[in-house]
Amino acid sequence: MFRISLHLLALATTLLACAAPDGGRPKPAPHPYVGMWVTADGRIRQELLANGRYEEERDGRKRAYTGRYTVTGTHLDYYDDLGFTATGDVRDGVLYHEHLVLYREEQPA
Repeated sequence: MFRISLHLLALATTLLACAAPDGGRPKPAPHPYVGMWVTADGRIRQELLANGRYEEERDGRKRAYTGRYTVTGTHLDYYDDLGFTATGDVRDGVLYHEHLVLYREEQPA
């Protein structure tokens, strides 16, 4: 009886792990650049999402630009959904994106 219970427990554990969307594996921490970046005047807000996408708000217009991005070291390559590309670099915690200078938005304490 003990062996049957042990086998059923092992089977249930395996099924639960396989049913989990991530296969039961721990999720990696998001890239340190993920989050909201904002110009000093607040007119442009660019959110780098953990799934490799970005959404940019301009003068209150949500999702004015959207697309995907990749990170290599401190360099970012942007591929906008409209077909154009752009680049950015993070230096000393500041994101220099083409002609824009964006700062990490402070999270409320």
